Amino acid sequence: MANELLRLIDAIHREKGIDRDLLFDALESAMTTAARKHLHLEDDFDIKIDRKTGEMELKRGDEEYEVAPEIMGRIAAQTAKQIFHQKVREAEQDNVLHQYSQQRGEIVMGRVSKFEGDTIVVDLNNRVEGIIPRDQRIRGENYKPGDAIRCLIYDVKKVGQRVRIILSRSNPDLVARLFEIEVPEIDEGIIHIRSVVREPGYRTKIAVSSTDAKIDCVGACVGIRGSRIKSIIDELNGERIDIIRWSDSLEMLVKNALKPAEIDLDDIYPDPDTRRVTVIVDEDQQSLAIGRRGQNVRLASALCRWEIDIKTRAEIEAEIAGGGEGAAPAATEGASPEEDSLEDASLQEDNEAEAEPAYAGSGAEPENAEHGDGGAHSSAPPSSMLPHGEGEGATAPGAEPAS
Repeated sequence: MANELLRLIDAIHREKGIDRDLLFDALESAMTTAARKHLHLEDDFDIKIDRKTGEMELKRGDEEYEVAPEIMGRIAAQTAKQIFHQKVREAEQDNVLHQYSQQRGEIVMGRVSKFEGDTIVVDLNNRVEGIIPRDQRIRGENYKPGDAIRCLIYDVKKVGQRVRIILSRSNPDLVARLFEIEVPEIDEGIIHIRSVVREPGYRTKIAVSSTDAKIDCVGACVGIRGSRIKSIIDELNGERIDIIRWSDSLEMLVKNALKPAEIDLDDIYPDPDTRRVTVIVDEDQQSLAIGRRGQNVRLASALCRWEIDIKTRAEIEAEIAGGGEGAAPAATEGASPEEDSLEDASLQEDNEAEAEPAYAGSGAEPENAEHGDGGAHSSAPPSSMLPHGEGEGATAPGAEPAS
């Protein structure tokens, strides 16, 4: 009987990964509870199991008595079995909670197991399942049971006796983790991801900087002939990605963030009191700066953490002439021009897409990407502290990451 007990403990330890001492403690607690309930013994005793021999002993104060499991009877043994199985399940869930809590924010691979309404159930391994709620899915992605899927561990929490692992395909951190996998310079600490903003399924803007002046951070993220960025775009099912060069200069950062629109640094006017930036653009650049349904300016505002107003020179002149009344509204974060103007902007953006930077998700190498200074990721400094019109050197066409 003792040898069978030891083999049982070892089998559960190997199968479920639960510590042997924890299993022995659970079995001792189960046997003690069953003995108190069915043998009507006093409460001041405990049943202990020898870890090497498997022999059971009853300890009452300083006295010890050898116990044979057979004396407990069938009902008591069944009670002990139920209590032991319950404690094993609790220990297994605690192990899952501990393991996946440490992996929060990391990418895991799994397979689609089934669907529960709009929720996807993902099999992470033989014993653990995670879920992708509707709000963490990407619109337009379709999966079927058995499909492999790569997700971000968004949250891990205990609900009742079970652990719920919430996965995400829409979180911006998923894009950041994919870049860390594909770009070795990020893992080595040479290139830093400063900010990521995203409209899942449509477009992402990611700002990067380099600690080594010899390494072009944008070119390294794109890869030779777009090899690195293409892998990430394929994983996101064609989602467009704009790689932005980070700068401590607010004006330079805004200029980079609003690409593919061409903007002069002298036409960017920040207001530190309201944390709004007014950007004056030419008529032919307005649609590119705003983007389809305001997407480009909305993401740029989120990336810079300043609200951005896009205005043309004609609108500025109209505001000045009319004293600020009756002027055409500017495109701001979360706002867009009237519907007709939006459609025109969308058409012009599509027609001029070929003129956008190659690193904006097209799979080619970056050309004429501006240089910006690196710096700590914090809210942008007041405009009085920013050198207006900071230099904008250009990288050589077809820049490639350093070997």
